[in-house]
Amino acid sequence: MLTGACDDDSQDPFAPELDALAERRASEVGVEVGGSLEIHRIGRYASGSLVGLFDQGAAEIAAYDPESSTLLVTNGMAKSVDVVDLSDPTSPAFVRAIPFPDRTLGAPTSVAVRDGVVAVAVPSAIITNPGRVSFFDLDGNPLASVTVGALPDMVTFSPDGTTVLTANEGEPSGYGGGHVDPEGSVSLIDVSGGVAGVQQADVTTVGFGALVPGDLDATTRVFGPRASIAKDLEPEFLAVAPDGSTAFVTLQENNAMAIVDLAGAAVTSVVGMGLVDHSVTGLDASDQDGVIEIGAWPVWGMRQPDAIAVFEVGGSTYLVTANEGDAREYDGFDEQVRIADVILDPGAFPDAVHLQQDEHLGRLRVSSSCGDLDGDGDLDELWAFGSRSISIFDASGTLVWDSGAVIEQTVAAVFPEGFNTDNDANDSLDSRSDDKGPEPEGLAVGEAFGSTYVFVGLERVGGFMVWNVDDPLAPVPWGYVNPRDFAGDAALGTAGDLGPEGLVFIAAIDSPTGNPLLVVTHETSGTVSIYELVLA
Repeated sequence: MLTGACDDDSQDPFAPELDALAERRASEVGVEVGGSLEIHRIGRYASGSLVGLFDQGAAEIAAYDPESSTLLVTNGMAKSVDVVDLSDPTSPAFVRAIPFPDRTLGAPTSVAVRDGVVAVAVPSAIITNPGRVSFFDLDGNPLASVTVGALPDMVTFSPDGTTVLTANEGEPSGYGGGHVDPEGSVSLIDVSGGVAGVQQADVTTVGFGALVPGDLDATTRVFGPRASIAKDLEPEFLAVAPDGSTAFVTLQENNAMAIVDLAGAAVTSVVGMGLVDHSVTGLDASDQDGVIEIGAWPVWGMRQPDAIAVFEVGGSTYLVTANEGDAREYDGFDEQVRIADVILDPGAFPDAVHLQQDEHLGRLRVSSSCGDLDGDGDLDELWAFGSRSISIFDASGTLVWDSGAVIEQTVAAVFPEGFNTDNDANDSLDSRSDDKGPEPEGLAVGEAFGSTYVFVGLERVGGFMVWNVDDPLAPVPWGYVNPRDFAGDAALGTAGDLGPEGLVFIAAIDSPTGNPLLVVTHETSGTVSIYELVLA
């Protein structure tokens, strides 16, 4: 049975009505295909008043230390990392905050932990300046700090713990006069000699300066005004191969992925993530049609993945991506346009008048930088942001599977009153259909009871979807868990968990309960929920 509820209301003081809500949802969704896995929410954490946490980024990214049963959570509102005792996951307890009071730094963006060492990625207060990775022990004592590339957005340890890696996004401050556009990069920090001895000489930052246009395929976008390839490519998230040889780095705005050889500290290739054909898969394209209508439209969806994870099946390595989508919207340059406001090529779109009506495609946001294939000023193709799907690739970046329209279809079936809502208001039905839909963003992969599962958070409508990926070429959907209360008030903290940002899978061997756990952090509600996986 699918459920997102606690077994005991006393374990969840935030949402006493959740059990009844979950039971209703469970009866609508049914059981897992071919199995008896259940997922129950058993605990919830918030660092303060739920009203005060709303939409402040108080819980964004988490990491788990199994030796101490400690959860680390980045808190953008407090400009700190919360240290949380998870030894009793039904009652997570705040222990301390690791603060970042330095005014030259921004708020932490990412955290990782290994063997009691905490690594935190912290951008500069001026995001175009180099950022930092700071190391602490679990008591919050500083161990070391080094400079990395501009806007480090994700940090992780290599599987053997000898290297810490960051994805440095290198976002521009804008594209007009006087604006700065730093290069995107990946920093490798050698911690093999122990973190306490780490110095700046142990940092190698890998950029994209050696690439030339011929190295990029047609679906890799390099389009910032006057930007070089090295400046235009923007690392978002990364994952490391199990053997520690390779890092796979999403370049979200560019609709691509970089493959980095870690031993050689070099980018070996940039692979385009390709396009999803929505004339085949379908999507809901209008926020003004008054209905849920997932239809076939002549639109290409750029995958533009955010999170990426690596897993192995049968000795082969696979990559899974959450294809959120993201547009460039800056002073001096904004690529977003609505289809109603562009000129469509009459040969490619003979029914342009019909398509450009608001209740059809008129409201859908697409890129003005893509789709003019012949350079005559009109659009021959329509490239939308994100594909509203997850994808699986092999280790070379070759696509082996895509979920198509399953995410939108599932939300429409299970939560029709919440279909394509926004993450900060419950009266927003269908409001995101014109703009990336449910936005699959964060993900985690883990093995539970002999099978491998992928968990994908939906940033806008909330909750997470689950697939069994024992066969990566034909994943089986398990179901959808969403504890959001669509009758509550988001700003007052009565709508449940909103805006899932990060997911952490805790294997049974590392879990305080002896069963696998899934931790989901929620940027909008400022809450962290802990789920337990059990067999019926």
